[in-house]
Amino acid sequence: MRFFNAGARAGQEYAETSAVVTLPNAITVLRFLGVPLFMWLVLAQREYGWGVVVLVVLGGTDWVDGYVARRLGQVSALGKVLDPAADRLALLAVALTLVLAGVVQWWYLAALLVPDLVLGTASLFYFRNHPDLPVSKIGKVRTALLLVGTPLLVVSKLAIPAAPVYAAIAWAFLILGLIGHWIAAANYFRAIVAKGRPVRESRREDIGRGGGR
Repeated sequence: MRFFNAGARAGQEYAETSAVVTLPNAITVLRFLGVPLFMWLVLAQREYGWGVVVLVVLGGTDWVDGYVARRLGQVSALGKVLDPAADRLALLAVALTLVLAGVVQWWYLAALLVPDLVLGTASLFYFRNHPDLPVSKIGKVRTALLLVGTPLLVVSKLAIPAAPVYAAIAWAFLILGLIGHWIAAANYFRAIVAKGRPVRESRREDIGRGGGR
C-alpha cells in the first residue's frame, strides 16, 4: 500500500472538479467535527481513552479522504483547500487542548503555530488568498509523524503499564514531526515568495495604469 498518492491509478490523470458535495469532502468535514469532540472529551470529561479513539479516527480520515478522492476521481478545488485546513485545525486545536489539560507545555503549541502564522501572512501579502501550492512529501510525512505521536502521548497519560515508554516513543515522533514542520514551512515560504512576486508586481502595474481597485 502506497503512502503517497494512495488510490491513484497508474497512468491515470485526474481532472479537478468544481463540485462541492463529494464523498472525500464529506470525510474531511467529519475531521473538522472530530476536533470539538476531542476537546470536550479531554477537557470536560477527562476521558483520555475515548480521546485516543477520536485521534485515531482523525488520523485515519486524513489518509482516507485523499485515497477516496483519487480512487473515485473526485479531486476537487474545494478539497485541496479543505484538507490541509482540516489538518492545521486538528493539529493546533489538539495541541491547545493538551496544553490546557497539562499534557504538553506552551512551547509545543507555539512551535506548531508560528510557522503557520508566517505562511498565512505571506499568502495574504502576495495572493490575498490561498497560494494553491502542491502539498510536499515532507509536509505529508510531518503530518503523519504528528498524527501518530499525539495519540501515543495521550495513551501515556492512561493508567497502563509502560506508560513512560509510550511517552518516550510519542515524543520521538513529535520532535521529528516538529522538525519536519519547520522544514516544510521554510520550503512553502520560498515557494510562496517565488510564485507571489510576479503576482504582486502585476498587481502594482495594474494600479499604476489605473486598473487597481
